[in-house]
Amino acid sequence: MLVREYMTPTVFTLNEQARLLDAALMIRRTGKRHIPVLRDDGRLAGIVTDRDVARMAPSLLGRITPDQYNAVYESTPITMAMTTEPVTVTPETSIQVAVALLHARKIGALPVVEQDRVVGILTVTDALALLDALLSGTTQAAAVGDGSAAE
Repeated sequence: MLVREYMTPTVFTLNEQARLLDAALMIRRTGKRHIPVLRDDGRLAGIVTDRDVARMAPSLLGRITPDQYNAVYESTPITMAMTTEPVTVTPETSIQVAVALLHARKIGALPVVEQDRVVGILTVTDALALLDALLSGTTQAAAVGDGSAAE
């Protein structure tokens, strides 16, 4: 079993010139929690998560106006929040190796890269769909990795 059979092939991405606001809006709009960040040449620069966005948000307990709060989102480069050099896999990576990476590194997603381009993403949600299929006795690739579950 290979990553290509279980990955989500439709990936929402941001450019490394994006701001924290762009990530927050994409996460809210798509329901995806892991957004690969691309360089201008299309190669992977990093990955930003919903937790990264939340970590960068100013505290609402402080004395901050709504305009100041919004200014943080509008002015903070995504590169300040993202994880650089994320762990990646290829479509030909064994699903067992990929799941072991997710577990060992305690990460929620692995960008799937082929010839320096992001071609998919394998998330914990995809891995759980595979586990569900295995436990129910159906390991059809169509049953998992279709991107229908929120990440």
